[in-house]
Parts: sequence; C-alpha cells; structure tokens
Amino acid sequence: MAARAWQRMLSGRRLDLLDPTPMDIEIEDIAHGLAFVARWNGQTRGDYAYSVAEHSILVTDIHARLAPNAPVRWRLAALLHDAPEYVIGDMISPVKAAVGPGYGALDDRLSAAIHLRFGLPASLPKTVKAMIKRADKVSAWLEATQLAGFTEAEADRFFGKPDAAVTDGLTLRLRPPAEVRADFTSRHAELMAAL
Repeated sequence: MAARAWQRMLSGRRLDLLDPTPMDIEIEDIAHGLAFVARWNGQTRGDYAYSVAEHSILVTDIHARLAPNAPVRWRLAALLHDAPEYVIGDMISPVKAAVGPGYGALDDRLSAAIHLRFGLPASLPKTVKAMIKRADKVSAWLEATQLAGFTEAEADRFFGKPDAAVTDGLTLRLRPPAEVRADFTSRHAELMAAL
C-alpha cells in the first residue's frame, strides 16, 4: 500500500503534497495554517507566537515601500511568498540546509500551484523574486531585533542593515492567531479585488 501523500484541509479539500493542483488550494486554508505556524521556531518574546501570516503581511507592506509602483499582482506574490508553509511548516535556514534539496522541490511545487490558483505565473520573474526576497530580509531584520532577541549588530550581519526610511514606523506586535488570520484573508481579498 502506497504511503499517503495528501493532507485533509479544514475546507474539506485534500491537498496532494507531492502533486498539488490549483483546484485544491483555498485561501482560508492558507490563512488558517499560516496564522498558527510560528516563525523563529517559536523563539520570540511575548504571549503569542509571531506567525508566518503576520510575517507575510509585513513583507507585503515592506514590498510596497520598496517598490511603490509595482503592479498589484506582485504585492499579492509578496503576501503569498511563504504560503507553502501552511502545510510544510516554517523551518529556519540552518534546518532547511540540513534537510537538503527535497524541501526546496516540495516548496516549489506548492508555490506553483498556489500561484496558479490566484492568477500569478507558476514561477515568478527573477526581478520580482529578488524584490520580495529583499522585503523578506528587511522583515527578518525587524523580527530579529524586535522579537527574537538579536542585537542590531547581529541582525546586520545575518540579514543586512536595512535602509531606515524603509523600516521607519514599523513596530511589530504579537496578536492572537484568529486576528492575524482575518487580516491575512482581508489583505488577500483587497489585492485580488485590485487585480
């Protein structure tokens, strides 16, 4: 008997992790999963975990600051940049490196299905990926210094020192998962409506 390679979602969908299809992707499943997945392996200060959903909203906001004239679809791509983690979880970079290329391949297959589901190209243009990665690093710097106990010097070394104009006024706060889930879903709806 073959090993089960699918996961049942709260929406009732069965997502085949090895061969995902866009029709098995629902934003409510993504938002729910990401709101309960902790960044930094849960090693952040506060009464709630800092979730991947919260991180994704922040990356979208930073992306808008870095590329204010970018098409709305690239902001949507920024919001969904870590969406596969709703089923595969968030791993810190050292763990991803130890797991090897299989993790990256799984992430790529899920990303492609998610992108297609919401009208994005399966594979993003390199310039778009680079801008999202830049926003992601700024987010990591903010998270490291405000929530994960890094000094600014340590964060500069690992993530690069961000431009102060980009980080100005961005103060992170921890929120209950249900609130973050609702904000993620709302942001997705706003971006979809603006496409």
